Amino acid sequence: MPLAPAGQGRKSLLAACAAGLVLLAGAGALAADGRAPGSGAHAPGTPQAAAPVSPGPSSPAPSPSGAASPAPSGAADGVPPARVGDPREDTPSGRTERARVRVPQAAQGRYTVARGGDAPPKGRKGPLVRYLVEVERGLPFDPEEFAAEVHHTLNDRRGWGAGGRMRFKRVDHGPVRFRVALSSPDTTDAQCLPLRTLGEVSCWNGRRSVINAKRWAFGVEGYRDDLGAYRKYVISHEVGHALGHGHEPCPSRGRPAPVMTQQTISLQGCRPNPWPYPRAGRKKDHG
Repeated sequence: MPLAPAGQGRKSLLAACAAGLVLLAGAGALAADGRAPGSGAHAPGTPQAAAPVSPGPSSPAPSPSGAASPAPSGAADGVPPARVGDPREDTPSGRTERARVRVPQAAQGRYTVARGGDAPPKGRKGPLVRYLVEVERGLPFDPEEFAAEVHHTLNDRRGWGAGGRMRFKRVDHGPVRFRVALSSPDTTDAQCLPLRTLGEVSCWNGRRSVINAKRWAFGVEGYRDDLGAYRKYVISHEVGHALGHGHEPCPSRGRPAPVMTQQTISLQGCRPNPWPYPRAGRKKDHG
């Protein structure tokens, strides 16, 4: 499967992102994995007639009206449509390899809201957290598939709700704690300002866990070919910012990295780990 720009080119870009994040560390609530605390991921895909469209970053909360909003500044128009491919392929080992897709540098700058209705697994305890999933139009990913992966990750026994801490319910309107928004590199850059994501990393911007579609498609070298694990990590990390968690360093070489370590940029000697509470249980709930 095709890789994102690899080798020294990608390493240098991620290193540049890391340097920019250090310079901006005191410039507000933004956090990058590069992430910023509080962005919402939009899962891109072909808009459906029944799917509401979410407004841009500075607009009010989306409603099921279906009215489209202007593209945010920095999101280019007129980009040729991406070649649509299978966003993931399960290998015999159970890993998910890099997607066979071409991710456009800029998409349409408008977001389709994934249908709500997914409740937490039955029997779970803890405060109910409402969230919303969005998809930037023009990206080669299906909004419902992206939303399902977000929901499964958040409600996994090893996720932020472990031990009855909280439960997650996906909705498509009304008040929400946070949004998860899958976005093109250019839109990610626009939404993450003043953080400089340089088209390479994701962020939390105080409202949305902005997931960079480039990283969603290709992962990072630290996770090798286990794209599925990296996707769980980037969801867990960005939502962690939305829940008030800051970055954490690698505790010591060879240990699993805390999920709030900036694993996209560097594992710092730790082993990759996508979960907030990896020892909480091995059983996945896809309720």
